[in-house]
Amino acid sequence: MLRGDLEGDDLEQYVQERIITTTLDKATGWARGNSLFPATFGLACCAIEMMSVVGARLDIARFGMEAFRASPRQADLLILSGRVSIKMAPIIRRIYDQMLDPKYAIAMGACSSSMGVFNNYAIVPADKFMPVDVHVPGCPPRPEALMHGILKLRSMVQHDPAMGWRERYGAQRTVEVLPEDHDRPGQEGAVNVFGTGQRRA
Repeated sequence: MLRGDLEGDDLEQYVQERIITTTLDKATGWARGNSLFPATFGLACCAIEMMSVVGARLDIARFGMEAFRASPRQADLLILSGRVSIKMAPIIRRIYDQMLDPKYAIAMGACSSSMGVFNNYAIVPADKFMPVDVHVPGCPPRPEALMHGILKLRSMVQHDPAMGWRERYGAQRTVEVLPEDHDRPGQEGAVNVFGTGQRRA
């Protein structure tokens, strides 16, 4: 039977099997999440791990992100792979400002996330001078960890972020709400600050 001869339930089933309906926001998020263009940018030893994600073992090309761009004007993802010195921070910020909108940033490794083992006056965490979307821990993190961070970022870009620990455990900013405190008289709203046992009403 030719497709032009379908009628009734057969035509309805044929259409339902071949047409996908969505919203413009979801389609745009899907396109952005599957076509990220990382900048060719490395700071220290983490850059070696970042380079390996384009190899055959991990093959980031499966997700449409293998096109590392040498110019910030052609990139929309900045991976801070290594330690950031105070002298380097304004240069990185300038590169970030020159990138395409919408743009994203990943702090790869302990150094760019929290200064790591270089906890001195010369190193600055990335959060101090630019917005960071995803932190990848490790010193250095394995390529699989960076791949996991990139996929988390892709989920965020596609407007489908996974529930983080703050939502899972009922944390508010940097404090954690203790469920048992709500049952005690006079202890409504008490929280445990950083797990130190100190309480704040």
